Amino acid sequence: MIDEHTLEEFRQQVRRMAEEKIKPHAAAVDDDARFPTEAVEAFRSMGLNGLPFPESLGGGDGDLLSQVIAVEEIARVCGSSALVMLIPWAALTPLVWFGSDELKREIVPPVAAGEVGASFCLTEPGGGSDLPGLKTRATRVADGWLLKGQKRFISNVGWSAWYAILAKVTEKAYGVFMVHRDDPGFSIGRHERKMGVRGSPMADIFLDDCFVPDSRVVGDPEKGYHYMMETLTYTRPLVSAQALGLAQGALDEAVNYTSTRTQFNSKVSRFQMVRGMVADMTIAVEAARALLYRAVSVAGANDSRSRSFASMAKTFCSDTAMSVTTDAVQLHGGYGYTKDYPVERMMRDAKVSQIWEGTNQIQRLLVAKHAFQD
Repeated sequence: MIDEHTLEEFRQQVRRMAEEKIKPHAAAVDDDARFPTEAVEAFRSMGLNGLPFPESLGGGDGDLLSQVIAVEEIARVCGSSALVMLIPWAALTPLVWFGSDELKREIVPPVAAGEVGASFCLTEPGGGSDLPGLKTRATRVADGWLLKGQKRFISNVGWSAWYAILAKVTEKAYGVFMVHRDDPGFSIGRHERKMGVRGSPMADIFLDDCFVPDSRVVGDPEKGYHYMMETLTYTRPLVSAQALGLAQGALDEAVNYTSTRTQFNSKVSRFQMVRGMVADMTIAVEAARALLYRAVSVAGANDSRSRSFASMAKTFCSDTAMSVTTDAVQLHGGYGYTKDYPVERMMRDAKVSQIWEGTNQIQRLLVAKHAFQD
């Protein structure tokens, strides 16, 4: 476990990098819906692309808390950049945990070096939370598998060279397959025109009898469901951290704006109702951080409550992000509704955190299932 002093130094390093190299480009990345090239270069300069991966594979061997802190600090200034960074971590988690050494050596090092990305492919046109309803199929053939189906809302398409695909191998069993963008039968659909996190490219991917050799199956081809559930318990804290960072960034902007804006011959920050709003925002952000770090601690201890705490953190952090960014827009008055200030972008970016990695309605069901011991 990394000591608290070292983690705080790490936080400050990431924050300085984000302020200097990512924040200046965040508005243009959003306006133009373009890939955050400057951010990826900044990640490379700090070795953040490989932070979670083993040193033997070119990574930084960082624990989950250090990953959460990195995502949080990047999201403070740019939600899109934080997403671009964390998606490859999530995509390669099943491989790192359950894949063969040979497959890990083939795929992980270039992703850890920031040369290419990787994508996590679970959701389909019919939904993402209903695993039994998934229609993508993997059919065994000589020396491998043929994949046929469609995956929806896939982040980092194009930049990603590798795609972790969950597909049915029988009516009740699933496998995880590593597909390369150059594989025959693999193609990318039109890019989505999104409300927020516009710097992370998103599109459908199509698998038309895409051949995957046996060597690119992650672990046991019938244990993919288990692998993905374990992965989601890990990735939900990362998504929570992105939401928390957006909330903290919006709070910072609101405090700065109301401290400098003058109305009725007084700083807006002196108005009692404004102070009450800022107090509530601050309490919510700190409570969200405490719950998220608690979830990280529980996950690190291999506690049976890990999945429930991950769902609690994801729900609370994303709901907090939505409420705090909305209040930050309100505190900016009419200016908050314009693109001249970052809070409107933060509010748009925050919304999706209540939807992806399992909607907050699904997260509440998971928390209740744990509470009732169903």
